[in-house]
Amino acid sequence: MTLRLLSYNIRHGGVGRVEAIAAVIRGCAPDVVVLQEATRPDVVRALAGETGLPQHGSHRGQSLGFLSRVGIAKSVWRRPLLSRHAFLDLTLADHDVHIVGVHLSAVHAAWTERRRLIELASLLRAVKARQHGFHVLAGDFNTLAPGEVLQARSLPLRLRPMIWASGGRIRWRTIQTVLDAGYIDAYRARHPGQSGLTMPSGNPHVRLDYVFVPRGFADHVLSCDVVQHGDAPAASDHLPVVADLRVD
Repeated sequence: MTLRLLSYNIRHGGVGRVEAIAAVIRGCAPDVVVLQEATRPDVVRALAGETGLPQHGSHRGQSLGFLSRVGIAKSVWRRPLLSRHAFLDLTLADHDVHIVGVHLSAVHAAWTERRRLIELASLLRAVKARQHGFHVLAGDFNTLAPGEVLQARSLPLRLRPMIWASGGRIRWRTIQTVLDAGYIDAYRARHPGQSGLTMPSGNPHVRLDYVFVPRGFADHVLSCDVVQHGDAPAASDHLPVVADLRVD
């Protein structure tokens, strides 16, 4: 079985943009959607109706939510100590597969990178017991992968002082920590020479959105792409990421 997974930060709860966001989702024909900034359950319900993905879940004020056409046996929100957002743990009904939705702290600065590392450590402890089974980490990690460069001059003026306060250089360690924990970056594995930029959607200059699977299941990643078609550049400030995954 092939499972199509979409990770999508819909910005500020998706308020006022239901039709545009739904059009992007429909264009991807996903089986499961992991949403970030899905803080409005009424919007998530509306998206479920507009996209024909009947199973859905969200909580007011919580960033992570989901839509699904396949059965979800369990959905659990876990917010570790010191984490800004709860993680979302989805268990598929007919397969021993877990999808973990992630939204790490925002802002490009040395101190927020340290916070993301703390949040990530909590996540990795929570999923350690599944390390030898197939599972997926997907979402907005709000950080750069090894070797990628932040174009500080492309940031909004209000965010540039954070870079200066960090000495003009940030040591990006969060994604390397995921890789060191035994995961592969699904997009980079399929597109080693492409940028995969996801934000801001109208003129992307940074990659913040990722899908990871355990290294031993690298062959389960059939495809992984950044969605740029249709309404995607206007529907949110992030471009979504879609992955086709083999589920045994």
